[in-house]
Amino acid sequence: MPVSETLVIGLLFFAGAALYASVGHGGASSYLAVMGLFSFAPSVMKPTALALNILVAAVATLKFFRAGLFSWRIFWPFAIASIPAAFVGGATLLPGRWYKAVVGVVLLYAAVWMFRSSRRSLKSETRPLPLWAAIVAGAAIGFLSGLTGVGGGIFLSPLLLYMGWAETRATSGVAAPFILVNSIAGLLGHLSSVAQLPPNIPIWAAAAAIGGWIGASYGSRKAPAPVLRQLLSLVLIVAGAKLILGS
Repeated sequence: MPVSETLVIGLLFFAGAALYASVGHGGASSYLAVMGLFSFAPSVMKPTALALNILVAAVATLKFFRAGLFSWRIFWPFAIASIPAAFVGGATLLPGRWYKAVVGVVLLYAAVWMFRSSRRSLKSETRPLPLWAAIVAGAAIGFLSGLTGVGGGIFLSPLLLYMGWAETRATSGVAAPFILVNSIAGLLGHLSSVAQLPPNIPIWAAAAAIGGWIGASYGSRKAPAPVLRQLLSLVLIVAGAKLILGS
């Protein structure tokens, strides 16, 4: 891979990590979008997204935890079911064209969520979290996370917010560790895929880690600018369409 392409990808990973970490996410959707645009092989996309997700989600977890935004009460019911499900999802391998199609749909969903979250003011009132609903949702999100290489934050966050189970900043504080444990479980489920990590991963990991640190530092104090989320949603749409149409 040319040096110029490596640097461009690194810059895009940095931007994606910064924006996603600002809302407590690991950025897997943006990494998959970038790799889809650059025609990475599915065997490379999944472990790379999970590895970068682990790094950025760990940084975001630390930042939001220090800001006092983590809630064990909300976290554990989802995590207890999602971790084994993410392991199973990670061990499940889809044919290349099916993987691209599924990831394309996930990216389009992420684009819709990102755009809507930039335009709606969400209520701060919350209501009790039903244990059974959290376990069922956690299992479903975990499996899809491991299967595709996302951490699950793009599914958990809107669920918590629109069901009124957590307010906006608390959602970010729970999403980060949820993504972290799911990404670790997903990668462990298909540990042999680590051999498919590209040789440029140290450069991209450094870019994502720096972006994640900046984004999480900012997001743990205030919300990111709506226009940035809207721009990212456009990138996700283009990448998602490319993966679906090209699969």
